[in-house]
Amino acid sequence: MSFNKFYLHNKILANIASQGYTEPTPIQAQSIQPIMDGKDVMGLAQTGTGKTAAFVLPILQRLIREPKKNVRALIIAPTRELTEQTNKVIAQLGQRTGVKGLSIYGGVNIRSQITALKKGANIITACPGRLLDHINRGTIDVSQVDVLVLDEADHMFDMGFLPDIKKIVANLPSKRQTLMFSATMPKDIRILADKVLTDPVTVKIGHIAPVSSVCHSFYPVGTDRKNDLLKNILKNHDIGPVLVFTRTKIRAKLVAQHLDRSGYEATALHGNLTQNNRRKALEGFGRGKYKILVATDVAARGIDVQGVSHVINYDIPDTVDAYTHRIGRTGRASETGDAFTFVTGSDNGPASSIKRILGDRLKHCVLEEFTSRASSDESQIQKDRNNRQRNNARTGKKNCSKFHLKPKVKHINRQGGRPS
Repeated sequence: MSFNKFYLHNKILANIASQGYTEPTPIQAQSIQPIMDGKDVMGLAQTGTGKTAAFVLPILQRLIREPKKNVRALIIAPTRELTEQTNKVIAQLGQRTGVKGLSIYGGVNIRSQITALKKGANIITACPGRLLDHINRGTIDVSQVDVLVLDEADHMFDMGFLPDIKKIVANLPSKRQTLMFSATMPKDIRILADKVLTDPVTVKIGHIAPVSSVCHSFYPVGTDRKNDLLKNILKNHDIGPVLVFTRTKIRAKLVAQHLDRSGYEATALHGNLTQNNRRKALEGFGRGKYKILVATDVAARGIDVQGVSHVINYDIPDTVDAYTHRIGRTGRASETGDAFTFVTGSDNGPASSIKRILGDRLKHCVLEEFTSRASSDESQIQKDRNNRQRNNARTGKKNCSKFHLKPKVKHINRQGGRPS
């Protein structure tokens, strides 16, 4: 199948070719035509399936044929990184079309965004909170929006954005086209879809299990041996750009620092970073300055780095859906990739759920030296302590404290005074 079947504008087709796309992905093949026909669409697709272009291409086609200066399309996404990545795709596929895009999100000075908005934009990609702020200020006019896109709707719900989304939708024209994309379809997302979509076309692409181009491995590990196992994997595997996922922000920071001290080119991406430092981390990872990016789930949304060879779950994700999101960062666009998951004794619940989905595709890699709880540093300390004790026994020295300090000699005043 070729993109020519959609009869896109010649400028758009030229941009598609310049980006190296030869044929539509499954989500694109099934979504583009219904969207171009003006229908509402509910797209169920995991990360890495090409869903961004699936809605960007029809929007560009619509706007290039009906040029106007106001905001015609609104794309709402859960994270700053995803808004920037979507805006980048709009710029790439919309070259020389005259269609202008702009990304809006919090964490940066709103004044610069107001200045950019005054210059005009046709497609706004935004995070809910900052978008609602602009709407309330009157700095964004959404009264002529023709197309609304809710991207990664399940994640926006998880982050508590549902009230903001309802307020935004209330400000939009009732007569519009609405597109919703989500990796999963929990009850709350289904309720939202029923409210904002009208007689939608549902497109479902491999949303249950992770993509088939990824090899999956579980590594049993002692809780305190994760850093040692991580370094062993990095040392003994042919590894390109690597994404390491942790459960918390502080752990992402500590793991990245540990790898950096161990000589690896690593950095962290988590919610406590300033926007400038987040940008530096992402750009550094994308350009190859950093070979390893340690991230939390929320911070990693919107990362689109080509050629990620491995996703390593330093902490196992809580659900199969979260596992699918993480693993979608490798094996993209039919490339191959590897997913390594560290499994401790307390991870039986999520590990069992992931096993049921993967079945025979899951490998178990047991490295005995990493299954004990004692870390290598602690083991070495114990070895040194035992060696000193043996040496002291041979030389007749007394081990007077756990720190092996020389014994202090207390001199007693012959007149019965206090120790001197």
